[in-house]
Amino acid sequence: MSTTLLSSPLQGFTDYRFRNAFHRYFGGIDTFYAPYIRLNGKLKIKSNYERDIALKNNTNLEVIPQIMTNDADEFLFVVKYIRSLGYTELNWNLGCPYPMVVNKCMGSGLINDPQRIDHILKRVHEETDVTVSMKMRMGYEHSKEILQAFPVLNKYPLKSIAIHARIGKQLYKGGVDLESFARCLDHTSHKVYYNGDITTVEGFRQLKTKFPQIDHWMIGRGLIADPFLPGMIKADTVVYPDNKPEVFSKFHDTLFAEFEQHLKGEKHVVMKMQSYWEYFADLFPDQKRELKRINKAKSFEEYDLAVGEVLRGSNY
Repeated sequence: MSTTLLSSPLQGFTDYRFRNAFHRYFGGIDTFYAPYIRLNGKLKIKSNYERDIALKNNTNLEVIPQIMTNDADEFLFVVKYIRSLGYTELNWNLGCPYPMVVNKCMGSGLINDPQRIDHILKRVHEETDVTVSMKMRMGYEHSKEILQAFPVLNKYPLKSIAIHARIGKQLYKGGVDLESFARCLDHTSHKVYYNGDITTVEGFRQLKTKFPQIDHWMIGRGLIADPFLPGMIKADTVVYPDNKPEVFSKFHDTLFAEFEQHLKGEKHVVMKMQSYWEYFADLFPDQKRELKRINKAKSFEEYDLAVGEVLRGSNY
Protein backbone atom coordinates (compact mmCIF):
# COMPACT_ATOMS: atom_id res chain seq x y z
CA MET A 1 0.00 0.00 0.00
CA SER A 2 1.32 3.45 -0.92
CA THR A 3 2.16 5.99 1.79
CA THR A 4 0.77 9.52 1.59
CA LEU A 5 2.23 12.01 4.06
CA LEU A 6 0.37 15.11 5.18
CA SER A 7 1.52 18.13 7.15
CA SER A 8 -0.72 18.78 10.13
CA PRO A 9 -1.39 22.52 10.57
CA LEU A 10 0.32 24.12 13.56
CA GLN A 11 -0.80 27.67 14.24
CA GLY A 12 2.16 30.05 14.27
CA PHE A 13 4.54 27.54 12.69
CA THR A 14 3.42 25.97 9.41
CA ASP A 15 2.50 29.09 7.45
CA TYR A 16 3.38 29.54 3.77
CA ARG A 17 6.92 30.70 4.57
CA PHE A 18 7.67 27.51 6.45
CA ARG A 19 5.83 25.35 3.90
CA ASN A 20 7.78 26.74 0.97
CA ALA A 21 11.15 26.46 2.71
CA PHE A 22 10.36 22.94 3.87
CA HIS A 23 9.26 21.81 0.41
CA ARG A 24 12.36 23.33 -1.18
CA TYR A 25 14.93 21.65 1.04
CA PHE A 26 13.31 18.46 2.35
CA GLY A 27 10.21 17.31 0.50
CA GLY A 28 8.34 14.15 1.42
CA ILE A 29 5.04 15.89 2.21
CA ASP A 30 2.31 15.30 -0.35
CA THR A 31 -0.24 17.77 1.03
CA PHE A 32 0.04 20.68 3.46
CA TYR A 33 -2.92 21.73 5.60
CA ALA A 34 -2.86 25.46 6.24
CA PRO A 35 -3.36 26.68 9.82
CA TYR A 36 -7.02 27.43 10.55
CA ILE A 37 -8.98 30.49 9.56
CA ARG A 38 -10.96 31.82 12.52
CA LEU A 39 -13.44 34.67 12.11
CA ASN A 40 -14.49 35.33 15.74
CA GLY A 41 -17.99 36.38 14.72
CA LYS A 42 -16.90 38.90 12.08
CA LEU A 43 -17.46 37.91 8.45
CA LYS A 44 -14.09 39.24 7.34
CA ILE A 45 -10.90 37.43 6.30
CA LYS A 46 -7.87 38.83 8.11
CA SER A 47 -4.88 39.82 6.03
CA ASN A 48 -2.61 37.16 7.57
CA TYR A 49 -5.07 34.46 6.47
CA GLU A 50 -5.25 36.01 3.00
CA ARG A 51 -1.46 35.90 2.67
CA ASP A 52 -1.20 32.38 3.97
CA ILE A 53 -3.47 30.75 1.42
CA ALA A 54 -2.94 33.16 -1.50
CA LEU A 55 -2.13 31.07 -4.55
CA LYS A 56 0.91 33.22 -5.37
CA ASN A 57 2.42 32.19 -2.02
CA ASN A 58 1.78 28.48 -2.56
CA THR A 59 2.65 27.97 -6.22
CA ASN A 60 4.53 24.67 -5.87
CA LEU A 61 2.50 23.19 -3.04
CA GLU A 62 -0.70 21.24 -2.64
CA VAL A 63 -2.46 23.13 0.15
CA ILE A 64 -5.83 22.62 1.83
CA PRO A 65 -7.29 25.54 3.82
CA GLN A 66 -8.77 24.89 7.25
CA ILE A 67 -11.51 26.57 9.27
CA MET A 68 -12.11 26.80 13.01
CA THR A 69 -15.75 27.61 13.75
CA ASN A 70 -18.99 26.45 15.37
CA ASP A 71 -21.17 28.64 13.20
CA ALA A 72 -22.73 27.71 9.84
CA ASP A 73 -22.73 31.28 8.49
CA GLU A 74 -19.02 31.61 9.20
CA PHE A 75 -18.38 28.27 7.53
CA LEU A 76 -20.32 29.32 4.43
CA PHE A 77 -18.51 32.67 4.31
CA VAL A 78 -15.11 30.97 4.34
CA VAL A 79 -16.27 28.45 1.74
CA LYS A 80 -17.19 31.31 -0.59
CA TYR A 81 -13.80 32.93 -0.01
CA ILE A 82 -11.64 29.87 -0.60
CA ARG A 83 -13.73 28.86 -3.63
CA SER A 84 -13.07 32.33 -5.11
CA LEU A 85 -9.37 31.52 -4.91
CA GLY A 86 -9.82 28.20 -6.67
CA TYR A 87 -9.71 25.84 -3.69
CA THR A 88 -12.21 22.99 -3.78
CA GLU A 89 -11.72 21.52 -0.29
CA LEU A 90 -12.08 22.99 3.19
CA ASN A 91 -10.91 21.14 6.28
CA TRP A 92 -12.88 21.62 9.52
CA ASN A 93 -10.85 21.72 12.73
CA LEU A 94 -12.47 19.75 15.54
CA GLY A 95 -9.14 18.95 17.06
CA CYS A 96 -7.65 22.04 18.68
CA PRO A 97 -7.22 21.21 22.39
CA TYR A 98 -6.48 24.62 23.89
CA PRO A 99 -8.90 25.94 26.56
CA MET A 100 -9.37 29.35 24.89
CA VAL A 101 -10.84 27.48 21.91
CA VAL A 102 -12.57 24.62 23.74
CA ASN A 103 -14.34 26.99 26.15
CA LYS A 104 -16.03 28.61 23.13
CA CYS A 105 -17.30 25.23 21.94
CA MET A 106 -14.86 25.01 19.07
CA GLY A 107 -12.07 22.62 18.16
CA SER A 108 -12.17 19.47 20.28
CA GLY A 109 -14.77 21.18 22.48
CA LEU A 110 -17.35 20.76 19.71
CA ILE A 111 -17.03 16.99 19.31
CA ASN A 112 -19.59 16.28 22.04
CA ASP A 113 -22.25 18.42 20.29
CA PRO A 114 -23.40 16.21 17.38
CA GLN A 115 -26.52 18.31 16.81
CA ARG A 116 -24.51 21.44 16.06
CA ILE A 117 -22.09 19.49 13.87
CA ASP A 118 -25.08 18.09 11.98
CA HIS A 119 -26.64 21.54 11.49
CA ILE A 120 -23.42 22.99 10.07
CA LEU A 121 -22.66 20.07 7.77
CA LYS A 122 -26.25 20.00 6.53
CA ARG A 123 -26.17 23.65 5.49
CA VAL A 124 -22.71 23.41 3.95
CA HIS A 125 -23.64 20.39 1.85
CA GLU A 126 -27.02 21.81 0.83
CA GLU A 127 -25.78 25.30 -0.01
CA THR A 128 -22.30 24.73 -1.49
CA ASP A 129 -20.37 22.29 -3.63
CA VAL A 130 -17.22 22.39 -1.49
CA THR A 131 -15.51 19.17 -0.45
CA VAL A 132 -15.37 18.90 3.34
CA SER A 133 -12.76 16.99 5.32
CA MET A 134 -12.33 16.78 9.09
CA LYS A 135 -9.41 17.10 11.51
CA MET A 136 -10.43 15.74 14.92
CA ARG A 137 -9.35 14.53 18.31
CA MET A 138 -11.21 11.55 19.77
CA GLY A 139 -12.99 13.86 22.17
CA TYR A 140 -12.19 16.44 24.81
CA GLU A 141 -13.06 14.76 28.11
CA HIS A 142 -12.92 11.14 26.93
CA SER A 143 -12.14 9.14 23.81
CA LYS A 144 -15.69 7.86 23.27
CA GLU A 145 -17.06 11.31 22.42
CA ILE A 146 -16.09 10.83 18.80
CA LEU A 147 -18.20 7.67 18.65
CA GLN A 148 -21.27 9.81 19.32
CA ALA A 149 -20.31 12.09 16.44
CA PHE A 150 -19.74 9.34 13.87
CA PRO A 151 -23.46 8.69 13.14
CA VAL A 152 -23.75 12.35 12.11
CA LEU A 153 -20.51 12.37 10.13
CA ASN A 154 -21.53 9.18 8.33
CA LYS A 155 -24.54 11.02 6.88
CA TYR A 156 -22.35 13.26 4.72
CA PRO A 157 -19.92 12.66 1.83
CA LEU A 158 -16.83 13.78 3.72
CA LYS A 159 -13.54 13.28 1.92
CA SER A 160 -11.71 12.07 5.02
CA ILE A 161 -11.40 12.26 8.80
CA ALA A 162 -7.92 12.83 10.19
CA ILE A 163 -7.94 11.63 13.80
CA HIS A 164 -5.33 12.68 16.33
CA ALA A 165 -5.13 9.72 18.71
CA ARG A 166 -5.49 11.81 21.88
CA ILE A 167 -8.28 13.63 23.70
CA GLY A 168 -8.27 17.40 24.03
CA LYS A 169 -7.61 17.46 27.78
CA GLN A 170 -4.24 15.84 27.16
CA LEU A 171 -3.08 18.74 25.02
CA TYR A 172 0.14 17.08 23.80
CA LYS A 173 0.94 15.30 27.06
CA GLY A 174 1.02 11.58 27.60
CA GLY A 175 1.08 8.99 24.85
CA VAL A 176 -1.34 8.41 22.00
CA ASP A 177 -4.25 6.04 22.61
CA LEU A 178 -3.94 3.50 19.82
CA GLU A 179 -6.65 1.24 21.23
CA SER A 180 -9.22 4.01 21.05
CA PHE A 181 -8.02 5.00 17.58
CA ALA A 182 -8.51 1.39 16.43
CA ARG A 183 -12.05 1.51 17.82
CA CYS A 184 -12.76 4.57 15.65
CA LEU A 185 -11.99 2.56 12.53
CA ASP A 186 -14.90 0.24 13.34
CA HIS A 187 -17.42 3.06 13.70
CA THR A 188 -17.05 5.17 10.58
CA SER A 189 -17.67 4.59 6.90
CA HIS A 190 -15.24 7.35 5.97
CA LYS A 191 -11.59 7.19 5.02
CA VAL A 192 -9.50 7.78 8.15
CA TYR A 193 -6.08 9.42 8.32
CA TYR A 194 -3.82 8.79 11.32
CA ASN A 195 -2.28 11.67 13.29
CA GLY A 196 -0.23 11.70 16.49
CA ASP A 197 3.39 11.23 17.62
CA ILE A 198 4.96 10.29 14.30
CA THR A 199 8.48 11.31 15.27
CA THR A 200 10.80 8.56 14.00
CA VAL A 201 11.01 6.22 11.04
CA GLU A 202 10.93 3.20 13.34
CA GLY A 203 7.87 4.54 15.15
CA PHE A 204 6.15 5.06 11.83
CA ARG A 205 6.97 1.51 10.76
CA GLN A 206 5.33 0.18 13.93
CA LEU A 207 2.20 2.25 13.33
CA LYS A 208 1.99 1.10 9.73
CA THR A 209 2.25 -2.51 10.84
CA LYS A 210 -0.46 -2.00 13.48
CA PHE A 211 -2.81 -0.20 11.07
CA PRO A 212 -2.22 -1.71 7.60
CA GLN A 213 -5.52 -0.25 6.36
CA ILE A 214 -4.23 3.31 6.84
CA ASP A 215 -2.42 4.87 3.88
CA HIS A 216 -2.59 8.58 4.81
CA TRP A 217 -0.43 9.74 7.71
CA MET A 218 -0.42 13.24 9.19
CA ILE A 219 2.75 14.57 10.82
CA GLY A 220 2.58 17.58 13.13
CA ARG A 221 5.23 18.52 15.68
CA GLY A 222 7.55 15.78 14.38
CA LEU A 223 7.75 17.61 11.07
CA ILE A 224 9.34 20.65 12.70
CA ALA A 225 11.45 18.72 15.20
CA ASP A 226 12.98 16.67 12.37
CA PRO A 227 12.37 18.12 8.90
CA PHE A 228 14.23 15.16 7.38
CA LEU A 229 11.64 12.72 8.72
CA PRO A 230 9.07 12.72 5.86
CA GLY A 231 11.74 12.14 3.22
CA MET A 232 13.25 9.32 5.28
CA ILE A 233 9.85 7.72 5.77
CA LYS A 234 9.24 7.84 2.03
CA ALA A 235 12.67 6.29 1.40
CA ASP A 236 12.12 3.81 4.25
CA THR A 237 15.52 4.54 5.73
CA VAL A 238 16.82 5.57 9.15
CA VAL A 239 20.01 6.99 7.61
CA TYR A 240 20.23 10.75 7.31
CA PRO A 241 21.69 12.25 4.13
CA ASP A 242 25.44 12.97 4.17
CA ASN A 243 24.80 16.68 3.63
CA LYS A 244 22.43 16.94 6.59
CA PRO A 245 24.17 19.96 8.23
CA GLU A 246 24.31 21.85 4.93
CA VAL A 247 20.66 21.21 4.09
CA PHE A 248 19.41 22.20 7.55
CA SER A 249 21.58 25.34 7.53
CA LYS A 250 20.18 26.47 4.17
CA PHE A 251 16.63 25.75 5.31
CA HIS A 252 17.20 27.71 8.52
CA ASP A 253 18.71 30.68 6.69
CA THR A 254 15.87 30.77 4.18
CA LEU A 255 13.29 30.73 6.96
CA PHE A 256 15.19 33.44 8.85
CA ALA A 257 15.37 35.64 5.74
CA GLU A 258 11.62 35.30 5.21
CA PHE A 259 10.82 36.46 8.72
CA GLU A 260 13.45 39.19 8.57
CA GLN A 261 11.65 40.52 5.50
CA HIS A 262 8.12 40.34 6.91
CA LEU A 263 8.50 41.06 10.64
CA LYS A 264 9.46 44.39 12.14
CA GLY A 265 12.55 44.65 14.33
CA GLU A 266 15.29 42.27 15.39
CA LYS A 267 13.48 41.32 18.58
CA HIS A 268 10.42 39.95 16.77
CA VAL A 269 12.48 38.02 14.22
CA VAL A 270 14.68 36.46 16.90
CA MET A 271 11.67 35.54 19.04
CA LYS A 272 10.00 33.94 16.05
CA MET A 273 13.06 31.82 15.27
CA GLN A 274 13.46 30.90 18.94
CA SER A 275 9.96 29.40 18.88
CA TYR A 276 11.10 27.06 16.08
CA TRP A 277 14.20 26.11 18.04
CA GLU A 278 11.95 24.63 20.72
CA TYR A 279 11.46 21.91 18.11
CA PHE A 280 14.75 22.11 16.18
CA ALA A 281 16.55 21.40 19.46
CA ASP A 282 15.62 17.73 19.10
CA LEU A 283 18.08 17.50 16.21
CA PHE A 284 20.94 18.62 18.47
CA PRO A 285 20.70 16.63 21.72
CA ASP A 286 24.43 17.06 22.38
CA GLN A 287 24.29 20.87 22.22
CA LYS A 288 22.23 21.81 25.28
CA ARG A 289 24.53 24.60 26.46
CA GLU A 290 24.68 26.18 22.99
CA LEU A 291 20.92 25.84 22.58
CA LYS A 292 20.43 27.86 25.76
CA ARG A 293 22.40 30.67 24.13
CA ILE A 294 19.95 30.70 21.25
CA ASN A 295 17.07 31.08 23.71
CA LYS A 296 18.84 33.95 25.47
CA ALA A 297 19.74 35.84 22.27
CA LYS A 298 18.22 39.31 21.94
CA SER A 299 19.86 40.55 18.74
CA PHE A 300 20.75 39.22 15.31
CA GLU A 301 24.43 39.13 16.27
CA GLU A 302 23.84 37.10 19.43
CA TYR A 303 21.45 34.80 17.61
CA ASP A 304 23.78 34.18 14.66
CA LEU A 305 26.71 33.41 16.95
CA ALA A 306 24.65 30.96 19.00
CA VAL A 307 23.24 29.17 15.95
CA GLY A 308 26.72 28.94 14.47
CA GLU A 309 28.00 27.31 17.66
CA VAL A 310 25.21 24.74 17.57
CA LEU A 311 25.82 23.83 13.95
CA ARG A 312 29.62 23.68 14.26
CA GLY A 313 29.59 21.71 17.50
CA SER A 314 26.99 19.11 16.62
CA ASN A 315 27.81 15.52 15.78
CA TYR A 316 24.73 15.16 13.63
